[in-house]
Amino acid sequence: MSDRNTRDPKSLTDSMGDRQLQRGLENRHLQLIAIGGAIGTGLFLGSGRTIAVAGPSILLVYCIIGFFLYFVMRAMGEILLSNFAYKSFADFATDLIGPGAGFYIGWTYWMCWVVIGVADTVAICGYLEAWIPQVPKWIPAACVVLLLTGLNMVAVKLFGELEFWFAMIKIATIITLIVIGTGLILVHFRPEMANAPAASLTHLWDRGGFFPNGILGFIGGFQIAVYSFQGVEMIGTAAAETADPQRNLPRAINSIPVRIIIFYVFALAVIMSVQPWDLIDPEKSPFVEMFGFVGIGIAFHIINFVVLTSAASSANSGIFSTSRIMYGMARSHNAPLWLGKLNHRHIPYRALIFTAICISPAIALVMLTGSVMNAFNLVAGISAVLYLSVWLLIVVCYLRYRTIYPERHGESVYKMPCGKTMSWVVILFLATVLVFLALDSESRKAIAAAPVWIIIMLVIYRALARTRAAAEHIDFNALREPARQAIAAQSEAKSVSDSRE
Repeated sequence: MSDRNTRDPKSLTDSMGDRQLQRGLENRHLQLIAIGGAIGTGLFLGSGRTIAVAGPSILLVYCIIGFFLYFVMRAMGEILLSNFAYKSFADFATDLIGPGAGFYIGWTYWMCWVVIGVADTVAICGYLEAWIPQVPKWIPAACVVLLLTGLNMVAVKLFGELEFWFAMIKIATIITLIVIGTGLILVHFRPEMANAPAASLTHLWDRGGFFPNGILGFIGGFQIAVYSFQGVEMIGTAAAETADPQRNLPRAINSIPVRIIIFYVFALAVIMSVQPWDLIDPEKSPFVEMFGFVGIGIAFHIINFVVLTSAASSANSGIFSTSRIMYGMARSHNAPLWLGKLNHRHIPYRALIFTAICISPAIALVMLTGSVMNAFNLVAGISAVLYLSVWLLIVVCYLRYRTIYPERHGESVYKMPCGKTMSWVVILFLATVLVFLALDSESRKAIAAAPVWIIIMLVIYRALARTRAAAEHIDFNALREPARQAIAAQSEAKSVSDSRE
């Protein structure tokens, strides 16, 4: 969550002290972090359960969700490019709907990432269980929280470099899996396991059909599948923070369909062709299971390590993001002011520690549930419900933008296709997904908790009334032209620098 009073593109002045929040991330860091955000624990661990519930029709579930979320991102992209003073959801929600909307979406997005951090910590315990089953699950959970908190106390550039290579590992792993799996399919490889069929694309429809568990199974696949897409919006917000958002933002958003097809549809289609869907253990990662199924023991351990680092990477990104979100909320007087302090390393250490404390319930969760997958499904359901409200607000903001600033839409070079029509279609889809989630017993618990979260938001909003009243009012219309000129100056400076090189 970026500070909206930013003047210097390199740093944020800490109005509560003399220190500055250093912006050490380069464009390559932002892009790979954004890509990695769309390839997380929901895919690596959660897809096992979605396959068990929906069978091969899970491929269609991912395509449908990806299709509609593409339009959510297009709506976000057009809004961000309409005014370069917007740096986040909270910015344009505040400007287009009101301060209450900006407050809600900022806090809810923070809470989403806290829940994702809990889910990732739980997933890490599941992956480690393959190697150290005798160790109590709360021990690795506690170690993960402490380790990641410590890493985030280091300079941001080191964080960006680590996340860059973590994302590269995830991408390379999925591509390698697709290549190896395709080879096994082409030669009709038959595992040594008793009664295991030879690898074949026909497994996508010859074991009960494409919808083996009927329409209810297909609908049930949406719960974890929605969780898998959480973080996709980082593609837009990260690109919007670069020196040339007019070029980087459309490129990042337009690549979403290709990424979904490669990393979700192709990967899972290959897995279910090599290891039929009904032979996949829903309690384990299908990415890990496939290599154990075909008898490649060393590959099993390699992939388990990769998905372990993927979950650690996702949790690390979540801790980083949530600490910066809470820091930004405190700076804009939408959170307690004591969370807006920086240490001598220019790290928002109080927001970081506060976030780590909020993620710590993962330690108790794995102890109380007994099953890693049950714990993961519980927090995934909560996160999915919260994220639906964030995506919904983005679309509502787009409709308000079309009403308030029709001239900006008219001059936009990156218009959302079928803007108003698709906005209402997306809203209907998100409402339908909420109904689908209500059909699942675990998701119903998350939906029941939603009113509690709204009440908490109202209490905090009222409690911070005096603090928010004292905050400087931000006129995004007045900042629009200076922001555009700053972007143009940055682009020109970069062009001069490139020409000299």
